[in-house]
Amino acid sequence: MAQVPPVTPLPRVGIYVIPPAGAGYYSLWDLITGNKREAPPVAPYAPFALIPTSAFDIDFRYLEKPDHEKDFFDPLKRIHLGDDWLLSFGGQFWYRFMDETDSRLNAAGVDNIYHLYRTRFHADLWYQDRFRLFAEFIDARTSGQSLAPLPTDQNHTDMLNLFADIRLGQFLNGPAYMRVGRQELLYGSQRLISTLDWANTRRTFQGIKTFWRTPTFDLDAFFVRPMITEKNQFDNWDHDRNFFGLWGTYRPMKGQLLDLYILSLIDNRTVTTANLLQGNVLQGDSVLQTVGGRIIGDYNRFLYELEGMYQFGQRSNQDISAFAVATGAGYHLPFPMNPQFWLRYDFASGDSNPNDGRSNTFNQLFPFGHYYLGYLDQVGRQNIHDFNAQFTLHPQSWFTFIAQYHRFYLANKRDFLYNAAGVGTLHDITGQSGSHVGDEIDFRVNIHVDRHQDILVGYSKLFTGNFIQNQRPGIHPDFFYTQYTFRF
Repeated sequence: MAQVPPVTPLPRVGIYVIPPAGAGYYSLWDLITGNKREAPPVAPYAPFALIPTSAFDIDFRYLEKPDHEKDFFDPLKRIHLGDDWLLSFGGQFWYRFMDETDSRLNAAGVDNIYHLYRTRFHADLWYQDRFRLFAEFIDARTSGQSLAPLPTDQNHTDMLNLFADIRLGQFLNGPAYMRVGRQELLYGSQRLISTLDWANTRRTFQGIKTFWRTPTFDLDAFFVRPMITEKNQFDNWDHDRNFFGLWGTYRPMKGQLLDLYILSLIDNRTVTTANLLQGNVLQGDSVLQTVGGRIIGDYNRFLYELEGMYQFGQRSNQDISAFAVATGAGYHLPFPMNPQFWLRYDFASGDSNPNDGRSNTFNQLFPFGHYYLGYLDQVGRQNIHDFNAQFTLHPQSWFTFIAQYHRFYLANKRDFLYNAAGVGTLHDITGQSGSHVGDEIDFRVNIHVDRHQDILVGYSKLFTGNFIQNQRPGIHPDFFYTQYTFRF
C-alpha cells in the first residue's frame, strides 16, 4: 500500500526551470522561523501558484515513511481503513485580481478590472491497488467585469473529475489501468493537451483511458469528449467532438525524455457560411490527425528541447496539411541566485488562400497556450512566428523571478491572428495590414509563503506591430495581476 496510488509525475514542460538546490530557506515561513534547510524539503506541491498537475497525481506517498516532515493537514491524507482501503481528502482555493487595459483587443478600448475566485475539493478512495474512485468538485466565479466573462471564467458548483480506475494487470515491468469517467488530461509539453491551470475553470474531458506505467516507458490510449462549461448547469460533454489518441513517453535517463504521439480529433460542429468565406474554419467540420514527437533534457548545464507536429485530414472539404515546430536551447549558469536563460523559436503554419482546396493552418487542439505564447493570451499556436527568450532568477530559494520577451509575426499575413483559445480575432484577407503582430514583455514574481500558500504577481505589455495597429488603431494592451493560492 506504500506505493498506492501510482502517480504520473508532471512531465518536463518546454522552457523548464531547474529549481534551487543545496542549503537555504525554501519558503518565506522558513526564513521567518529561521529554518534553514540543507536541501529542498520533500513536499507534494510545486513551490508555485500555478500548478497544472491534476489533484489525482499529487504524490503523498512519502507520508508512509515514519521520519517524514509533519504537517497540519496530514490527518486528511492516506487514512487507512483497515489493511486494504485508503481514503484521502484535499483541495485548493485561489483569488486573482486582474487589471486589463484594452482588454482582448476590443475595438472600443474598454479596460477590464475584475476578480476571479476558484474553490476545489476532492475525495480519493483506493481498494488495495485494484480499484480507485476519485471525485473533485469545482466552483469558479468572477465579479466586476466590464466585458462579458469568458467561458473559462465561470462554472458554478460542478465536477472537475469523477472517475473510477480499475487495475488490468501487470505487464512486463509495470502495471496497467483503465480509467472511466470525467478526467483531466495532461501530456508532454502541454502544447496540445493540458489542464490549462491559468483558466479559472481548468479543462476536463469525459471518456475512457488506459495507461501502462514502467520505470522507463509510459503508454496511454484514450477516447474522450471535451466538457462544455455551463455556468449554472451540470456540465455535459460535447457530442460534436470526439478526441482519441496514443501517447508514449520514453525516459532513457534522469532528466531526458522522448515523447511520440498520434492524436485524432473528429469535430462535427457546423461552420457558418460567413466563416467559410473568410477561411475561419478551425472551429468545426473536420477530421484531423496529428502526429508528432519531442525530445527534451539537460546536459552539463545546457538545456534543450525540440518538438515537431504535423497535421493532415479534411476540414470543410479542404485537404489539411499543417505543421508546427517548437525549439529552444538554454543554459543554467553556475552563479548565485540560480540564473537560467532560454532562447527559443516557435512556429505554427497558416493559410494563404481559403479557396484553393487546401487548409494549411495548424490547429493547437487543447493547449496550455498561456505558458508559451505570452501571458496576455492574444496569440495562439496557429499562423504564428514567435522569437522568444526567457530569463529566471531565484534571489532566495522561496522567491522566483521570470522575465519573457516575444516578437510575434503572422506566418501568413492573409490568415487570422488567433488568440490563446484558438479563435481567429483579427484578419486582413488582402494582407495589406502587414505581418508584425507586436512585441510582448512578461514579468512574474512568485513568493512561496509555505507548503500551502503562494503569492503570484505579474505584468505583461504588448507593443503592437503594424498588423494590430492597422486593425485596431490606438489599442495597446497590457495587464497587471496578483494571485493568492492556498491548497491542502
